[in-house]
Amino acid sequence: MNNIRFLTAGESHGKALTGIIEGIPAGLVIDVDYINRQLARRQKGYGRGGRMKIEIDQVQILSGIRNGKTIGSPIALMIKNLDWENWKDVMSVESSKQSSKVTLPRPGHADLAGVNKYDFEDIRDVIERSSARETTMRVALSSICRKLLEDLDISLCSHVTAIQNVNSSFSFEGSRNLEDLNRDADNSPVRCLDQSAEKYMIKAIDKARANGDSVGGQFEVVAAGLPYGLGSYVHWDRKLHAQISSVLMSINAMKSIEFGNIDAIRKQTGSNVHDQMKSKDGKIKRMSNNSGGLEGGMTNSEPLILRMTMKPLSSLVKPLASVDIDSKEEKKAHKERTDSCAVPAASIIAENTLSFVLADAVLDKFGGDSMKQLIAHYKLTAKF
Repeated sequence: MNNIRFLTAGESHGKALTGIIEGIPAGLVIDVDYINRQLARRQKGYGRGGRMKIEIDQVQILSGIRNGKTIGSPIALMIKNLDWENWKDVMSVESSKQSSKVTLPRPGHADLAGVNKYDFEDIRDVIERSSARETTMRVALSSICRKLLEDLDISLCSHVTAIQNVNSSFSFEGSRNLEDLNRDADNSPVRCLDQSAEKYMIKAIDKARANGDSVGGQFEVVAAGLPYGLGSYVHWDRKLHAQISSVLMSINAMKSIEFGNIDAIRKQTGSNVHDQMKSKDGKIKRMSNNSGGLEGGMTNSEPLILRMTMKPLSSLVKPLASVDIDSKEEKKAHKERTDSCAVPAASIIAENTLSFVLADAVLDKFGGDSMKQLIAHYKLTAKF
């Protein structure tokens, strides 16, 4: 990513999460309410744990926005952790008071690798930053990129396609408005667009919760209104699907990403998979979108469609076998407050995080130090 950069900071139970993003053109209209709406969407979803009952994520804009518009300088945001009040002693910056150490790593988490990498004696030092709480700030920052895309009539949506072994039968055909799809998904407790599958997904989550366990799943993200040529085929690091994969696979608990109709790509011959073309109203149109809107590392003006698989969360109420890092005794892993399922929330995180990559690609191709310049360049040269 050449134009937009971002960093986040903060621990799960620290005072606050902070973030900075730079590269956003001047003149983008943005306000706190817009960002908070995306944060509220992230907090929902059947299977969330007790933390979401404590936090009411509200962003504070510290710099880079004046009179409701970006001014071209770095934008700094902060979100206070309300749970900090319960963790003041454990997470104190100055205090030398020692709290009880966490010494039992959780299988599937960053715990054991983290303490060995950084020479920690307390796994708490790993837990606090490796927590998915960090994605709260990522959603806040990426919502600014999302607003930039919306001003160019580029829209995004997401929905859950599977939880454990329950699969949704919904198929995106490109005919429906993405805002309508998102609204329908947000009205589902599990963000599923198949009502018959929804109830079985809820049952799967309930069963896992009753057993002190967790379940993973899969979700789909769609971006529509994209022009030809975001990304490039000329270098490996400029291919858009590579950039998307790099950013989205950094989201906690993600295990795979795929673009397009993977079942057809894996099972069918080339003549049945590749998206044939036809002439319509003087333009070249596709007869299908098995490629998921990407060819040669570039957008091809069709909707960009990707799916991600999320593993079951590794913090379990009924902990797995572990080994104490101090005594080397075999014991049960550390128990941390957790969700039974975070797939619906993860779909929101991925949907917004995709905005980083797409906004950067738009700026890379069309340029502009202000939104006025960007929109003018876009209207003049974008091809669909």
